[in-house]
Amino acid sequence: MPLPRLLTLIAAFCLTLGLIIGLVSSLTGLYSQVALSASPLLANLLIFLILVLLATLIFALFYYLRLLQRPGKVKGKRAIDPKIPVVKSEAASENLKAIRQQVDRIQDEVARQALLLRAREIEASMARGNVRIVVFGTGSAGKTSAVNALVGRMAGQVGAPMGTTEVGETYTLKLKGVDRELAITDTPGILEAGVAGTYREELARQLAARADLILFVLDGDLRKSEYEPLRTLAQIGKRSIVVFNKVDLYPDNDRDEILDRLRQRVKGLVSAMDVVAISANPQKVVLESGTIFQPDPDMMPLIRRIAAILRAEGEDLIADNILLQSQHLGDQARKLIDAQRRRAADKVVERFQWIGAGVIAVTPLPVVDLLATAAVNAQMVVEIAKIYGCELNIDRAKELALSLAKTLASLGIVEGVIQVVSRALQLSVAGFVLGKAIQAVSAAYLTRIAGKSFIEYFRHDQDWGDGGIAEVVQRQFQLNRKDEFVKAFVKDAIARVVEPLNIYQQEESEPELEMSAELEPEPLYQHPGDDWETHSNKRNDEW
Repeated sequence: MPLPRLLTLIAAFCLTLGLIIGLVSSLTGLYSQVALSASPLLANLLIFLILVLLATLIFALFYYLRLLQRPGKVKGKRAIDPKIPVVKSEAASENLKAIRQQVDRIQDEVARQALLLRAREIEASMARGNVRIVVFGTGSAGKTSAVNALVGRMAGQVGAPMGTTEVGETYTLKLKGVDRELAITDTPGILEAGVAGTYREELARQLAARADLILFVLDGDLRKSEYEPLRTLAQIGKRSIVVFNKVDLYPDNDRDEILDRLRQRVKGLVSAMDVVAISANPQKVVLESGTIFQPDPDMMPLIRRIAAILRAEGEDLIADNILLQSQHLGDQARKLIDAQRRRAADKVVERFQWIGAGVIAVTPLPVVDLLATAAVNAQMVVEIAKIYGCELNIDRAKELALSLAKTLASLGIVEGVIQVVSRALQLSVAGFVLGKAIQAVSAAYLTRIAGKSFIEYFRHDQDWGDGGIAEVVQRQFQLNRKDEFVKAFVKDAIARVVEPLNIYQQEESEPELEMSAELEPEPLYQHPGDDWETHSNKRNDEW
């Protein structure tokens, strides 16, 4: 033990011993005074309380000294956890469990199987634990040559026309100093013309979105058409290395100038250190002797940068990507479930809009009653809520229905709907049923607006949003007043409501016609020699 530390310990021991001796002496004197002046029992109780107090103070002192030695906990900050990737992987596992529960509620068998397959792929990536590197860029930038040079063997056809790599081909290699195995995927080129080119580009984007690290290969300055996919990948959280290939084709001054411009153009998306220059497949050189010389690929700037990133961030890149993929898959599942629910809710709205129209058609009511009974139907609200997993009683549904009815009236939407429907029906409906038809079709239209508004309300966890109920209702009215929709809606309404209403009115009037026919005298019959007036009077007398 060092001498200064030994001397410090001896001094501390002596000081502590002196304090203890002084404390014992003081307590003995106090005990004697209290015992003589009062009683020994009281003196014992006093000494016991003093000792308990001293023990408590000593414990508190040591406790807070230990806390001061761990400032992270005193300040409320969590100490750095070296197992952050494990935590993220656990979060991804929880997401995948939740996704499986969501997938069970998806009715589309094809979509359900696709999501399950993708979930199994993510689980396999978690178990495998290799680093997925995707080579991304235009078809002529030399992506396959870069993969060939990295892997150290022919990984694909080189020098062929644009679009050689039609599917994502993956090759594995081990990089010195990196614990994990690298899986390098060569993707189809982007920005190709035609349907086939569009399909290959979409495949390349999907592969890039699943990568831990992206090598974005260029053969010159960055074009706007290349900048957009690079920015998109950066926005979804992908780490990219911009690889300036074919530098052997440029003079040194031009190469340095292009590198500087690239670093400026990708500023904010890619670090300046992550822009590197390589020559994956140098051009052959003819020597003075006439011999053709093939230079070796210059890949060291890229290899060094990949190694540096993976050593410093490899675990985080893998964990972040797994978590990102699981979250993206969860978003897809939620979108499918939302679309499924919307289809079911739309069917409920369509059913109730024609039910309300039918009721109004046979029992016309004033506009206010029309709004309260047909446009907002409490049972419709209950059924929509059930689709979105909300158990709503009829009383609460009536409150919501009444609130929305008042909003429709206060915003002037009722009058607006009647005007829209009137203009559309005047050209298609006979005059004697026009009034009833306007009321019935307006009821269906208002029910539709109300139903669509409630769908938005339940989609957002029973929340009308920042703008409140008025904004939601107004937006639905605007969406449902477009000319194309109105024409289709009125055409459907004529078939479902107006034509049955016309038939109903005709059937109502037929009994009156039959009754009047029975009361009329039989015409056209005339006895020989009788005139028409005499015969008519005779029949009237008989009646």
